[in-house]
Amino acid sequence: MRLLSNWKDAVIKENFTILEAMRAIDKSTLQFAVVIDEKEYLLGTVTDGDIRRGILQGQELGISITSIMNKNPTTSVYGREIHEYKQLMRSKQLRQLPVVDENNKIIDIIFMDKFDTCRNENTVILMLGGLGTRLRPLTNDIPKPMLKIGNKPILETIVESFKQYGYTNFIFSVNYKKEIIQEYFRRGEAFDVTIEYIEENIRMGTAGALSLLKKRPSSPFFVMNGDLLTQINFEQLMQFHIEHNTMATMCVIEYEYQIPYGVIETVGTDLVDIKEKPVKRCFINAGIYVLNPEVFDYIPNNQFYDMPALFEELIKRGEKTSVFPIHEHWLDIGRVDDFNRANNEFKEYYE
Repeated sequence: MRLLSNWKDAVIKENFTILEAMRAIDKSTLQFAVVIDEKEYLLGTVTDGDIRRGILQGQELGISITSIMNKNPTTSVYGREIHEYKQLMRSKQLRQLPVVDENNKIIDIIFMDKFDTCRNENTVILMLGGLGTRLRPLTNDIPKPMLKIGNKPILETIVESFKQYGYTNFIFSVNYKKEIIQEYFRRGEAFDVTIEYIEENIRMGTAGALSLLKKRPSSPFFVMNGDLLTQINFEQLMQFHIEHNTMATMCVIEYEYQIPYGVIETVGTDLVDIKEKPVKRCFINAGIYVLNPEVFDYIPNNQFYDMPALFEELIKRGEKTSVFPIHEHWLDIGRVDDFNRANNEFKEYYE
């Protein structure tokens, strides 16, 4: 009985670093890995979410993957019927299940995705109403999402990025030169997706435009700015949001900057240290979100309202919010320099 032909793609050795494990998981696209010793005995498991949580906690990427792996994963023994595995996975809400022999040696891995044949029905809402002021004169006659990177508009690359993970239901929020977007994409027939439109008559912000929806999504949905290029795995993002049982998830990316001066540290009037031109690191908003339908209760109607304000309100009201760190390629095309960089990088990342 063979449950997954490429299950060995999800196996890594205990001497792997977090960075090596991250690359292995990305390469396999399985979102998961089992950690084994030299005799192939199971030591633990690690998911894409485990790695991202480790990044948020400041873990160095060069340390052993054993520092963040789950050392007590749920497993099952080899030789059971498929329906028994499925029942166990559903009862434990597992997406992956290692199968071992009586000595805890890894024999196989079952992935729930192999049982799920339905398409992802979650809605993708793309915010496309910006004026593109910082990109002028490039945006004098065309909206920013329709600027060509490589051989196609930014927006087409975004649609394709979601489509490869099974997300095909789109809503475009449009304003500036909206007819160019609508004429190119129409209802999505040529791209094998479905597209609806909401029209902003005034600037509504990245959250305010959601109040224009005629029908609220019934399940968690994506919101993304229409001037981004990224290789993020949207399925991993959605699964992260669901696993954390959160009202709203914000994607973040690590940003570092160097202070060009010596920084003085003091205690009272005593000088205790001098750090010469230190590098500071922080997480910044990446412009990609997953939201539960309940967030509509916090969004004012027909008013300018940005996404950070929504998150601040949710936090104030005691609702659970979370962050999803991006380690994949990500670029905000906000300036002419960013546009030129995106064209230079397009072949490497998107062809």
